[in-house]
Amino acid sequence: MAKESIDYQTITKNQKEVWDAASYQPIALKIMDMTEDLIRIVDPRPTQRVLDLACGTGNGALVAARRECNVVGVDYAPSLIERARKRADAEGLAVDFRIGDVQELPFPDESFDVVVSLFGVMFAPDQNKAASELLRVCKPGGKIGLISWPPDGYASEFLRAHARYSPPPPELNPPMRWGTEEGLQELLGSNVRSIENEVRRNFFYAKSIDHLTEEYRTTFGPSASTFATLSQEHQQQLKNELTEILRRYNLESDGTAKVEAEYLQTIAIRT
Repeated sequence: MAKESIDYQTITKNQKEVWDAASYQPIALKIMDMTEDLIRIVDPRPTQRVLDLACGTGNGALVAARRECNVVGVDYAPSLIERARKRADAEGLAVDFRIGDVQELPFPDESFDVVVSLFGVMFAPDQNKAASELLRVCKPGGKIGLISWPPDGYASEFLRAHARYSPPPPELNPPMRWGTEEGLQELLGSNVRSIENEVRRNFFYAKSIDHLTEEYRTTFGPSASTFATLSQEHQQQLKNELTEILRRYNLESDGTAKVEAEYLQTIAIRT
């Protein structure tokens, strides 16, 4: 299908409603270790301007703000931005959280010293436009830090299970393109002077696999939205599939959950 025929505006609107459908916060807390590792490696300095793209409930923005950086967080889901603001207020941190679209950022060229995105920009429907905007607002010599899900592993299986019940538009590139070296080279390569990728792993902890499945079902926007569209029979089928995926990646045998999650960490320097 010709690229210009894709209705990115409608797809983006539908995505926004999906991510607005649940709190996300319990899942956001499970990626805090990854967030802190990325910010430590990107190493933004006090007073530098940092942008957290598709910031969700503000993980990356909050960690950067604790370093006395001047931080902006952007996400298209109003409910997530509201939770991010409450988290910043609770810590007494000054973060400029804004409702906005990573495919059309409201900032001048070369506005930020550091741009990060934590499992965020990878879900933008128009990947080339999102990458172009990310690069546009980053200063020459500025750092870009990303963490993305690769095509293999627990997260990709989890998302594919959802797609069987609620298929995404077939003309879109898969989000996991951002989790491959080839995809990142296509999206960023000609505009950065270096890209360093590292496959890393983290763990999602929970009281049990059943507890973790329920957490996803009720607090993760894509899960909550998908379940809401299904019959009781199909809800149970999807729940069983998700539970089985989580069980296969669980490293514990005592009834608790320690789910192994591989991800790709990317550090790039803008030309």
